[in-house]
Amino acid sequence: MTEKKPPSSWTVLSWMPGVVMAVVAVVDVVAGPGVGFLPLVSLGPAFSGLVGGWRRTAVFGLVALVLCVGLGLYDGLFEERRGFTAMASVAGVTGVGIAAAVMRSRREGELASVRSIAEVAQRVLLRPVPLTAGPLQAAVSYTSAVAEARIGGDLYEVVASPHGIRVIVGDVQGKGLAAVETAAVVLGAFREAAHDEPDLVGLGERLERSLARELEGEKFVTAILAEIGARHEAVFLNYGHPAPMVVRQDGAVDFSQPLAYALPLGLGVPAGDGPKPYRVDFAPGEQLLLYTDGVTEARDEDGCFYPVGERVHLLKDPDAHRALEALRADLAQHAGAPPHDDAAMLLLRYHGHEKGKSAPNSCASPDA
Repeated sequence: MTEKKPPSSWTVLSWMPGVVMAVVAVVDVVAGPGVGFLPLVSLGPAFSGLVGGWRRTAVFGLVALVLCVGLGLYDGLFEERRGFTAMASVAGVTGVGIAAAVMRSRREGELASVRSIAEVAQRVLLRPVPLTAGPLQAAVSYTSAVAEARIGGDLYEVVASPHGIRVIVGDVQGKGLAAVETAAVVLGAFREAAHDEPDLVGLGERLERSLARELEGEKFVTAILAEIGARHEAVFLNYGHPAPMVVRQDGAVDFSQPLAYALPLGLGVPAGDGPKPYRVDFAPGEQLLLYTDGVTEARDEDGCFYPVGERVHLLKDPDAHRALEALRADLAQHAGAPPHDDAAMLLLRYHGHEKGKSAPNSCASPDA
């Protein structure tokens, strides 16, 4: 047997005008003309103007006016001014309700247009990653800390270049439109340089130069660049970003740390002082998870960071998108509240069958 769902607040509000007018009519007939309930009929078109269009408000206004005339004749109110006063009240409230409904409809139309344009801009900036890139299957998850927004200061991209599959995951300092603008600069430079530069060092230097032209003040971007080529390995270049997580075929987890973390992009690193590339084995059947600190620094009610390394069992689903969605849902459950920071995750699977095993739960540091 299907459980009946409770009516939504919108449904309740849509029925409210008719219910109010019916109640007022019944009370007026029962209590008599001495109580003076008749002007309250105007509440019908007033409530209608809150949730309906101007035509609906006008219909309820006409119904209220007819009801007002009928009750006024029944109560004998037109022998004095009270009946005409009630009619004037209904007409005035209906007129104001119609004007409010028209204004609200225009604002909703403008808001819908702005949202449509914003969604297009968001899709251009953070476009969907390819389902497959060379030997890799890719899936992405993005949770913005800003309500009603799909993007923020985190960024990601996967590019199939002549030099291999090149990937970036980054985190812009700050939030809001300024962070989105900076993310756009980084992504634009990466998409172009990923095809031109023969190695990751040159790619990173291109990003550094692009940000040096655009950034003002002390803004910066933590980022990790990755390249997966024909060999069974991944090459990383880390600009102060959380270490990537490699999931081996037996379920073991490897957080690939660089020999030394470099300064984030945008801080004007002198030539020769940039990050050094390092290599990590990455073979068929293994998984690579790149993420931002919005994942590892998410805290539960006890103040424990999210132990992403202990959630590897959630990535066992054969479908990469479902596996990443399970991890995202677990992250949201761990936090138990709206996110305080953007959280991006990019999962790359080397084609092949992988096996995962769970790890015990504990309260770990974000760098575990």
